[in-house]
Amino acid sequence: MDVKRVKDYIYWLYYQYLLVTCSYVLEPWEQSMFHTITVTVVAMVVYTAYVFVPIHVRLALQFFSQMFGAQPEGSV
Repeated sequence: MDVKRVKDYIYWLYYQYLLVTCSYVLEPWEQSMFHTITVTVVAMVVYTAYVFVPIHVRLALQFFSQMFGAQPEGSV
């Protein structure tokens, strides 16, 4: 893939982000604060999903397997 096309695509995505969030009307210091908060929130959501979703999926699978009559692993 052409490097210039990838670069243009990334600029286009960033421009779309600015348009969707309406942050293009902010002053530079406000934009940096907004971007910092946005990146922080997204990072916390990704970390929380990475840590806690597998635990909840495992517990839900155990619950439903017991509910539908599967034997617990320790009773075999």
